[in-house]
Amino acid sequence: MTNAVNAVLFDLDGTLLDTAPDLGAALNHVCRLHQRPQVSAEHFTPFASHGSRGLLNLVFNQDIAGDETKLPQLREQFLNYYNDNIAVHTRLFDGIENLLNALDSAGIKTAIVTNKPEGLTQRLLPYFDAFDHIEVVVGGDTLDVAKPHPEPLLHAANALQVDASRCLYVGDAERDIAAGKNAGMATVLAAYGYISDSDQPQRWGADYVIQTPAELLDILSITALAT
Repeated sequence: MTNAVNAVLFDLDGTLLDTAPDLGAALNHVCRLHQRPQVSAEHFTPFASHGSRGLLNLVFNQDIAGDETKLPQLREQFLNYYNDNIAVHTRLFDGIENLLNALDSAGIKTAIVTNKPEGLTQRLLPYFDAFDHIEVVVGGDTLDVAKPHPEPLLHAANALQVDASRCLYVGDAERDIAAGKNAGMATVLAAYGYISDSDQPQRWGADYVIQTPAELLDILSITALAT
């Protein structure tokens, strides 16, 4: 498949980075401010790809449903804490650094397309040298629309100067697969990411499913670099 793919676009949370511990810490900070019980990692991790609102809904769903004006304050408290503690426990998923190096060596362009706000994304990425070769980054507020809308992916492909049909999009959420398919890209489900028991990934229609980052190299017929 190597000859057919000129670029690989990645989701960030749950695909490249295990950000759940720091996102969960931000959620539990808000819980402490409002005298709510702490949320266990087992409970919050599957929802870490769903952004601040998705995580806050785990605890404050009834509050928000009853009064939408409460969400901005909760979200501000969450994001302020997360911004100040953005890379305390966050780490690359095993195999990601080798994967990115192999793509770079093979001349395959890379980009990140995430629903994480661009400011937070740009603050987080420099903590990881593995992202030095990433050429394009599109955040959730870079454009007027975000995934599952295909435009962020098409924007990234255009910035890379690669036709969408020559791109793979890799993500761990239903919105990722929908965005990729709507953009005319082949899609790869990162099954090692943040998928909850209530999700039905077999219905999302991804072209490929990988259990580890290294399996993407098999799909692309690229040999992993020696480590």
